[in-house]
Amino acid sequence: MVGDEFATLLGRLKERSGLSYGSLGKRLHLSGSTLHRYVTGEAVPTDYAPVERFARLCKATPDELVELHRLWVHADVTRQRKGSAPEAVPAPAAAPVPAPAPAPQAEVEADAEPESDASDDGELVVSGPSPAPDAEPRPRRGWRRRTVAIAGAAVVAAVVSVALVLNVPRGADGDDKRDAAGSSSVSERPETAPATPTPSPSASGKSGSTGPTPSASKATGKGAGTGTGGGQAEATAPTVATNAYKWDDPCSQHYLLDREPAQVPPPPIEAEAPGWVASLGGVASGEQMLALTVQGTGKQTVVVDALHVRVERKGAPLAWNDYSMGVGCGGLVETKSFAVDLDSPRPDVTPVAGQRDFPYKVSETDPEVFYVMARAQAHDVTWYIELDWSSGKQRGTVRIDDDGKPFRTSGNVGRPGYDRPLGWNEWIDRPVEGNSAQTP
Repeated sequence: MVGDEFATLLGRLKERSGLSYGSLGKRLHLSGSTLHRYVTGEAVPTDYAPVERFARLCKATPDELVELHRLWVHADVTRQRKGSAPEAVPAPAAAPVPAPAPAPQAEVEADAEPESDASDDGELVVSGPSPAPDAEPRPRRGWRRRTVAIAGAAVVAAVVSVALVLNVPRGADGDDKRDAAGSSSVSERPETAPATPTPSPSASGKSGSTGPTPSASKATGKGAGTGTGGGQAEATAPTVATNAYKWDDPCSQHYLLDREPAQVPPPPIEAEAPGWVASLGGVASGEQMLALTVQGTGKQTVVVDALHVRVERKGAPLAWNDYSMGVGCGGLVETKSFAVDLDSPRPDVTPVAGQRDFPYKVSETDPEVFYVMARAQAHDVTWYIELDWSSGKQRGTVRIDDDGKPFRTSGNVGRPGYDRPLGWNEWIDRPVEGNSAQTP
């Protein structure tokens, strides 16, 4: 069955919870039969959000949450590959249509080319002596003219088509530059030595989707290489599905809003955070967690060499109110991830909590999920990430951002803070100290 390891982990969590399918389904707003199909491996959810809610309801550990997401990505890719439509069978060639027989002419001379004139209505009129009774009538000249005209038009069309194919804009180094089809930004194929250009991958990927669905963005890539040679398939830039609204847990996530508490609706669940933040003009407060699903797009394995942070702007922290997304979540458990200190003069990506450092290998069937935890206390920072990749002699860089926009994270030290405990109908004041779970 599709996603056996994924289903096994779901089943282990379900058994540990001690809850029935019906009880779990009611809390997750799913039918018991649907949940049963997920746990037995008969089906794979197309959206990761209900899977994460199920895991948290079953008291999954942070490591189990990371492993569950990785297994869901693999299962989702396998489901898409097995569910792809079969190749279309070519339709049988149509029987040739016989050319119309030329109309016999009443007046044609057997040995001499007849003279002809066009009548006013376009019909061909042939004059000349009557042929001998047993002479075979010659084709009308009008048919020959029409055939020549049609053949000439076909030649002109072919020449124009060739001219259009050859008239592709070329880059400064002579290689063709073509954008792949896709939504928002797209990945661009690396420039290589004289090889047949192929369209570059679009992220979205696929992502059919292979990453978290909330605000999954597609990265823009560009790179240069010397080609692989030997007739091997060229490697293309990997796709990156970006979730800029990933939460380690609700209590650790805060947002700054330029609004008073009475103007702020209740906090959302994680899956609804992108719409909630966008509608209120919010900015990640104190820290921002990214989930990056990196996947190859062809037969070649691609090496993810490094992640680099690029800062576009750094200024004073926003003088807005701080709102937490949860209260009473318990102690903070560090998730395996990469950390970024945005207050540093040169922010860099460093592994934490047992995370292995780069490089990593990815392919079309073996993606990787990277968690990046960026923190800011003393600045308001707009930033993005560049992913360096390689495959053989090819090299490239992929820009990672929030669906075409840079990420934005602002410090919250000293800002008025508000919490909204479960079941309360209003936001309540929080002491100024400790607005963020990570504030020292």
